[in-house]
Amino acid sequence: MKLCLTGANSSVGRTLLQQLAGREDITVLALSRSPQANALPQAANVTAMPVAYEDHDALTAAFAGAQAVVHLAGVLFASKGASYQSANVDSTAAVVRAAQEAGVPRLVFVSVLGADSASRNPFYRSKGQAENCVMTAALEATVLRTPLLLGPLCAGGQALLREARSGTAKLLGGGQHRVRPLDVDDLCAALVACCTAPLAGARVLELCGPQSLCYRDLVLRMAQTLGREPPRIGSVPLWLAKTFAALGHTLKGGGLSPAIIDVITSSETVEHNAATPLGLALTPLAQTLAKLAGKESPHG
Repeated sequence: MKLCLTGANSSVGRTLLQQLAGREDITVLALSRSPQANALPQAANVTAMPVAYEDHDALTAAFAGAQAVVHLAGVLFASKGASYQSANVDSTAAVVRAAQEAGVPRLVFVSVLGADSASRNPFYRSKGQAENCVMTAALEATVLRTPLLLGPLCAGGQALLREARSGTAKLLGGGQHRVRPLDVDDLCAALVACCTAPLAGARVLELCGPQSLCYRDLVLRMAQTLGREPPRIGSVPLWLAKTFAALGHTLKGGGLSPAIIDVITSSETVEHNAATPLGLALTPLAQTLAKLAGKESPHG
């Protein structure tokens, strides 16, 4: 089957390409605005191609003959050149239109827990609007809402390592928010399952890791996995963090904002984990942390 992947140079995109590299049953067209060949896994079944989501004809031509499109493109940190509207909503609408015109039967969209088109938070609102684009399309569509992702390439994993290695981890709100961290390899396995054995119709699924814990406890467990002394846990008051974020965001025209602070400190709750209907055996948190620490092969 031919699979088209947008946002191929993202952390999830590169991890997914690593899993698909060398498979004889799947050929992958890896699409991104500025793909760097050296950053993507090299394999005979993977082809990288630059794409402008505003170029409808080029996007439709890229999708021609594909059995599935996995849409990863989007941003958490908005900027002057990539607003939530353009990067999250408009790009998704463009992918949906191109997939419909190219006759692609299946579309998989990676979203986030908390996405809601009526949310006051601009990031959550943009993701909810993007979900609406997918769910109202005449396609077999799956929306996967995800929590904190952990993996060597993921920003969340890199931040966790920094905090676990520090003498004092100054956490937003003291790290009291609860997380359901998901191994990025599990997310990639779910994406493949949605493409190769898709669920009927269009639906929104929430996929999270097997364990819920406070973020501060996750930092302490990461330090233990690394064999380090546990860091002292400090607290940055949310009001103070938001004040400085608002100032910096205004001066820079992008970057960390109060809305992003709300996103990364929101407690992650899931009523029905999609791991069961997707037939996934979730990676235990201890194993995910071992991989992040470099103490275990990513696929072993």
